[in-house]
This record gives sequence, structure tokens and C-alpha cells, in this order.
Amino acid sequence: MDTSHLLYLHGFRSSPRSFKAQMVEAQVRLRHPEVTWYCPQLPPSPKAAMEMVQQAIASWPRERMAVAGSSLGGFYATWVAEKTGCRAVLLNPAVDPARDLGRYVGEQTSWHDPSEHFYFAPGYVDELRALEKGPVRHPDRYFAVIAKGDEVLDWREMTGRYPGIRMKLLEGGDHALSDFDRHIEEVLAFLGLA
Repeated sequence: MDTSHLLYLHGFRSSPRSFKAQMVEAQVRLRHPEVTWYCPQLPPSPKAAMEMVQQAIASWPRERMAVAGSSLGGFYATWVAEKTGCRAVLLNPAVDPARDLGRYVGEQTSWHDPSEHFYFAPGYVDELRALEKGPVRHPDRYFAVIAKGDEVLDWREMTGRYPGIRMKLLEGGDHALSDFDRHIEEVLAFLGLA
């Protein structure tokens, strides 16, 4: 069934201005202007972020919605997909953000605008831990693009976290998936938006 509602979740220190979010949005608006697009600026608190998302998608039709997420957004997208049963695209998804982001407690700057500051509180690590899920229940509803050249996250951990899902494993690449334009057609096709 075609997707009528698409949620995009950005990564840590990122924003709806990320080039992947903007590329997906541009293609969705061009090809499927009737699709509801939602890519919010997520608050630094994981609990607040997921409460905001849940409220925003509460009325969305579960069978016609989908979620895409990059890095920490991929971790969040997994949480959303497991709660709703929707399809999910994961782009270099964070596997253990409670472990990885613990060293970022304190004042942070936004990647797209270094003049924007936010505070990553110690309690947010526990909030991330509370969002952790076990194995995905419906591997057929997931598609991941994972770069072996990711300089931030270990591709072996990413592939190990998602056994049985459809996966595009890139020999090189980087954490930002700088060559995302080469993969967007497969992403859109999986979402029913090609």
C-alpha cells in the first residue's frame, strides 16, 4: 500500500535542514504533494522528542504511514516503527546511543548552525536507555542503508542489530551518507513513494 504520511527523524546535533532530510522532502513534495510530510526539530530530551512525535502522529493511519531516520533518528525510527508497525528506513542508525552519547553530556552546538546551543543533560542518557527495544518484530518492514566507511558508528554493530532486514551495505561511504543521492530511489521505492 502506498504511503500517505511520512515522518523523518534527524540525528544528534542535526536538524530538518540536514541534506538527507531536505532531499527526501524535495522528492516527496515533487512526486507526491498529497503526502503528509513531518520532519520536526527534535528537542534534546529523548523522552520529550518521542512524546512530541507520538502526539503529532497520533491520528496517522498506521497502515499508510512510514518513518525514516538517520543516526540517532534511526534509533528513534526503530522505536516508532515498533510502536506503530509501520515501515521504516534507517540511514546509518545509532544502535546504542545511551553508551555513545554519554560523553556528550553538557553544552552542545547545532551542526547546521553553530550559533544554536542546547544542553544535553545527564538524565537524557537514561531516557535513551528507556527507549531501547529488543529485536525488531517485523524485519520485512525495515530497510537500512549502512556505510562500512561510517567514521562515527560501527557498521558491524548496525548490521548485527538488524538481522533479517533488507539492507544496502556500502563498501565505503561516511556517516553523513554524502552520496545519498545514489540511494534515494531505493529509499523512496521501499516507502512506496518512487
